[in-house]
Amino acid sequence: MRRRERTRRADRTAAALAVLLGGAGVTHFLRPRTYDRIVPDGLPPRTTTLASGLAELVVAVGLAVPATRRASGWAAAALFLAVFPANVTMARDLLDSPRSTRASRLVSVLRLPLQAPLVAWAARVGRHASRR
Repeated sequence: MRRRERTRRADRTAAALAVLLGGAGVTHFLRPRTYDRIVPDGLPPRTTTLASGLAELVVAVGLAVPATRRASGWAAAALFLAVFPANVTMARDLLDSPRSTRASRLVSVLRLPLQAPLVAWAARVGRHASRR
């Protein structure tokens, strides 16, 4: 793929990534208890939930602004890596809980390998978005 095509694709997909992160960020404030439960031990749950939600919202806005899109792509990749321990905690807790449903266990486990394409997608935006 040529440079111009990669740039156009990165700019186009940055909007979808912004929507994904913006939606996730909003849910941290609407349903914080859901996120509080998956914060790894040693971190303050509510503070961590609100800080990660705010970070997702800030990165989403940055992805929507052409001048900050590249830096925000790299920030999104770092954010996806940073929240991975919480996803592992959620999967472990659901697998250990006799009250969790089979579907929730399955989704939590299948979610883990999906982090890799999200990191790659965000890094692609960081690497190839236009420099406007």
